[in-house]
Amino acid sequence: EDDPVDVTFIDEAHLLLTQGKQSYQGQNQLQDIIERSRVTVVMFDENQILTTEQFWEAQILEQYREQAKTYDNYVVLEKQLRMHADPETMDWIDSFTKDGELKKIPVSSSGYSIRVFDSPELLDKEIKKRAGESDSALSRVIATYDWEYSSNKKPEARLMKYWEVLIGKWHKPWNRELESELSKKEKRAIKGLAWAEQPQTIDEVGSTFTIQGFDLNYAGVILGPSVKYRNGKIIFDPSASHNSKAVRNRTLSDGTKKKFGEMLIQHEVRVLMTRGVNGMYIYACDPELQAELIKASK
Repeated sequence: EDDPVDVTFIDEAHLLLTQGKQSYQGQNQLQDIIERSRVTVVMFDENQILTTEQFWEAQILEQYREQAKTYDNYVVLEKQLRMHADPETMDWIDSFTKDGELKKIPVSSSGYSIRVFDSPELLDKEIKKRAGESDSALSRVIATYDWEYSSNKKPEARLMKYWEVLIGKWHKPWNRELESELSKKEKRAIKGLAWAEQPQTIDEVGSTFTIQGFDLNYAGVILGPSVKYRNGKIIFDPSASHNSKAVRNRTLSDGTKKKFGEMLIQHEVRVLMTRGVNGMYIYACDPELQAELIKASK
């Protein structure tokens, strides 16, 4: 406390927990950092908040915004360098993930590719093909957290060796499941590598917990049962999600409890849809959404 920091730069500040967890036991980690630092630079994206414990109450967030504006230190960043996508493509993703609107899929002038696949098998096959090419080796299948998973226990069903994403006859283990099958030598070889950089993960399905903040060459996005299409709008349905961190209650500063599942699943879909640098392949489990996606791609 007697030795303040000159400048603190916080990337992905939306991941700072406002309620005590792990080694941090205070109430507002960002405020504690601001008080410790002479200058605090914060990169904050509300659309990447994925769990209730990360949720920032609007009035608290607005206080920080107004504080920055008072000193002319508030900057809005309009472009995301990750994706090699033109404005029309970004508008399509924004409309889908922010407004629940499904527009006609544009043909990108920048070479970015959005393709809709008729089955998870075909999507998986194309991602594996991309991953086999040297300039797109970081291509993986990722999905909304709509199938059961636990890092603490094994599945109870006798026929299930792993926690899996299961769609019809197609199935594939969730992320981190195949690591236990590796030899000691193979485990040493992947130590320190991100999930998508590990070779065995081409046979897994990633979630936001393993892919957030990471770039893929091509992202094969499976939209599970929590993403639906009804009455001309995209619906985000918490009752169909297995992401307990998104659908459970959040205790607000006034002591009341509230759910933010619909918003957080919406954010989850946005994170998945913005992972691919060169392209995104899509399959939707909801029949109505899948039909509309195919129609929008023609």
